[in-house]
Amino acid sequence: MDSGINTPYVLVLYYSRHGHVKMLAEQIALGVENAGVEAKLRTVPTVSAVCEAIEDDIPDEGDIYCSEDDLANCAGLLIGSPTRFGNMAAPLKYFIDGTSGLWLSGALINKPAGAFTSTSSLHGGQESTLLSMILPLLHHGMVIAGVPYSEPALSKTKSGGTPYGASHVEADALSGTEIQIARAQGHRIATLAKKLTS
Repeated sequence: MDSGINTPYVLVLYYSRHGHVKMLAEQIALGVENAGVEAKLRTVPTVSAVCEAIEDDIPDEGDIYCSEDDLANCAGLLIGSPTRFGNMAAPLKYFIDGTSGLWLSGALINKPAGAFTSTSSLHGGQESTLLSMILPLLHHGMVIAGVPYSEPALSKTKSGGTPYGASHVEADALSGTEIQIARAQGHRIATLAKKLTS
C-alpha cells in the first residue's frame, strides 16, 4: 500500500487505542486494493486532557500520522474510530476539527466517503458513532456511502457490521462476517472513487 504520489488512492484514516479499529482498517484497505485502487493507511496522534501534548512527527510503530495533504489529495475516504460514549474518539475529532482550510477550499467535495468503528459490547453505540463521523464529511461535501444489504454478510452477522459502515464487537480477532463487511465497504468506496474521478 502506498506507492506513487500521483496515483489515485483511498485514504483509510483511523484512530485505534487497543488495535481493534486498526484491524478493521487493514481489512478495509484490502477491499480497496481488491478493487484496483491504492489504499493509504494513516492514523492520528492521541490528545491529552491535561495539556497540549506534542507528539513526534512519526509514531514509534504502526501507520504514520495523516497530513492535511493526505486528506486533500485522496480520491475517497474511510474514517474509523472506537466508540466513546456513542461518539468518535477525541483524537480523530481533534484532527477533523482542524480541517477547516479544506472545507473553505472545497477540496473534499464530491469524493466518496464512509466510516467504521469498534465497540466493547454489542449495543455500545456503533451506529451513533458512525453517524458522528459522517456529519463532518457531509459538511465537507463528500458523497456518503454505507454498506448495502446486497452484501450477504450484513444479514448474517451476529457481531459487528451495519449498513452505516463496517464495525467490530471487541474480541481478539475479527469475525468472518466482520471481515467480509469491512472488505465490501473498502471495495465500494474504491469503486465509487474510480467512477467519480473519471
